[in-house]
Amino acid sequence: MDSFSYEEESKITLVLTTRLTDYSQSSCIDISESSALTWTYDVFLNFRGEDTRRSFVEHLYQALNSKGVFTYKNNQILEKGKSISPELLQSIVESLIAIIVFSKDYASSTWFLEELVNIMESHNNNVQIVFPIFYDVDPSDVRK
Repeated sequence: MDSFSYEEESKITLVLTTRLTDYSQSSCIDISESSALTWTYDVFLNFRGEDTRRSFVEHLYQALNSKGVFTYKNNQILEKGKSISPELLQSIVESLIAIIVFSKDYASSTWFLEELVNIMESHNNNVQIVFPIFYDVDPSDVRK
């Protein structure tokens, strides 16, 4: 599978940005069961930086921000052996929507897998909406 071209990334970003803008600004999201929750961010981006930070994720982040969607993107460079900071974990919980960008080397880091576990816990415990994106990887590869 080849990498996406800039035009393809732009089209994907446009469609996703439109959907996320609609979600974050709509009243169709039922938060009655978790009314005590407040969101700091509309969107939390979960991605492996080496694979997508300077390409797809950067385009997506800029497009979301330009549409007024308040987005958390971790710019920290990861050091081997370090654990996820409490602030990062809190950002996951405080986000209405999580976007997981699965890429070729996503699962090679326990850091991202730990983030993924926390996102799914937040999804299951709250009303967080999760959007998976399979960037230059087949969904069946991720399943394994």
